Amino acid sequence: MEETHRHEKTREKNKSLKRKGKKKFTCSQCGKSLASKQSLGYHMRVHTGEKPITCSQCGKSFRESSKLIKHMRIHTGKKPFTCSQCGKSFTDSSNFGRHMLVHTGEKTHQCDQCGKTFLIDSYLKRHLRIHTKEKPFSCSVCGNSFTRQDSLINHQKIHAIVGEYMCFECEKTFRTAVHLRTHARIHTGEKPYKCSHCDKRFSQSPHLKSHERIHTGEKPYKCSHCHKRFRRSGHLKTHEKIHTGEKPYKCSHCDKRFSQLPHLKRHERIHTGE
Repeated sequence: MEETHRHEKTREKNKSLKRKGKKKFTCSQCGKSLASKQSLGYHMRVHTGEKPITCSQCGKSFRESSKLIKHMRIHTGKKPFTCSQCGKSFTDSSNFGRHMLVHTGEKTHQCDQCGKTFLIDSYLKRHLRIHTKEKPFSCSVCGNSFTRQDSLINHQKIHAIVGEYMCFECEKTFRTAVHLRTHARIHTGEKPYKCSHCDKRFSQSPHLKSHERIHTGEKPYKCSHCHKRFRRSGHLKTHEKIHTGEKPYKCSHCDKRFSQLPHLKRHERIHTGE
């Protein structure tokens, strides 16, 4: 709670300095200017991938205490933002704002290169990198650059510092005791999370939530290019490559590229004769 209070005070100070137009601390990685040294410290976690704040309920980690506060609503069931059109409730204001655009159908943000329109400005900015080839997210360890922040964060796991909590069964190490406890369930077979619709049990809370969508029909991940929705974020990412034309998987034998890893593996059998 002490860090939460400190973070809130810092945010208020940043707002005050922003109104005065003062931003004197610049990030060496991306050039973003921040109002205080502490704000710069919080921002640097975007580049390092550090997530020091951990949920005591499920072990998920966060860069900021404010993110944890929002996340805790998943466990408490608190959803303070309710849509007046359909009655659906949300745990945070950003998801609520995006949901409201579903009712209006407005796509006011248009790409001046190809004419595509988007619901919100951040979708347009991300799309424009297809045309500009811009890769604003750079790894501070090896220098590799990425068009998306989540791609950088996934990449930086390669460079992650070896953790101090070791599993005595397989000697795998973890950065927090919570992560070690979650991992230990692989060996013990413990599955404390039970589906409220059937008898299936899971070792991790996120796996349970993903499974329960089969029963509820909920598909919270919506494509920003069409009306398709998905139960899992990974399925959405795979689908969106159809629209963006992204093909990150390259054949090691020829120049062909593929949007999905299974398609690459199937193609490479042509070369290997498997």
